[in-house]
Amino acid sequence: MISTHRYKPGLYFTLTFFSTYLLWFAGAYLSFHDRLSDFYMLLMLPGLMAPFLISLVMMKASGNEALKKDHIDRLFNPRRIRLKMLPAFVLIMPLSVLVSILISLLFGESTAQFQLAEGFSFSSGFVPVLLLLLLAATFEEIGWRGYAFDSLQSRYSYLTASIIFSLLWSLWHFPLVFVKDAYQYEIMQQNIWFGVNFFVSIIPMGVIISWICIKNRKSVLAAIGFHFIINISQELLEISQTTKCIQTFVLMGVAATIVLMERERFFSSEASPSKGAGIHYVEAMSL
Repeated sequence: MISTHRYKPGLYFTLTFFSTYLLWFAGAYLSFHDRLSDFYMLLMLPGLMAPFLISLVMMKASGNEALKKDHIDRLFNPRRIRLKMLPAFVLIMPLSVLVSILISLLFGESTAQFQLAEGFSFSSGFVPVLLLLLLAATFEEIGWRGYAFDSLQSRYSYLTASIIFSLLWSLWHFPLVFVKDAYQYEIMQQNIWFGVNFFVSIIPMGVIISWICIKNRKSVLAAIGFHFIINISQELLEISQTTKCIQTFVLMGVAATIVLMERERFFSSEASPSKGAGIHYVEAMSL
């Protein structure tokens, strides 16, 4: 965070939710009308980009050059990514999938889940699904990590900021439940509890991404890469929705372990010196 900048989390999240919800609910309407369904992604994509675009607008409006330079460096500087973090970076999500499948076998789920998926579990109109997964990781993290998370951390401890952020990030996906052929829509049609599980699973994943980001010197590039690994891990194998429910508990265990291991950081009572002001929080490149 930049100590001289007064963050505005309330304004940021209000604008982001309003923009995304407006565009995605309109896209949901189009997705159910045959003559218009070919165009629904023209509304979905700007909604996806809203966290990124609004963060740019707010940083531009701040007039704070240090804030802008820090954001650019966090996005483009690969030296922020620590080599010793790569095993956790690459393995946490794939291993959580494999462990969840193994546990699911005890409850009668099929060993066929270890097979590679024949295709993606949802469709995305004229946008290839793989590209959409990459775009989602990129635009979300540039916005969320570029401004949103710092704005929360300027007022709360790292753990509280992580949980609030994760809850808001989960709720941000809500309109997708109403978009025909979207992943969230598809699982809701199977079982409402599968849909509920999707939103709950985002909370521990949000905490884990926050940890990955901070351990890589607040690298937005690292957050994007890890987010993309999450997306691919969920689509690579023939994992059942029941197993994904189990995976949520596995991820909760991972997140709890991380918080306990890093309790000094997560439970720090450091807060902004004055309400709404940012904390001077810059990790040395040698960390």
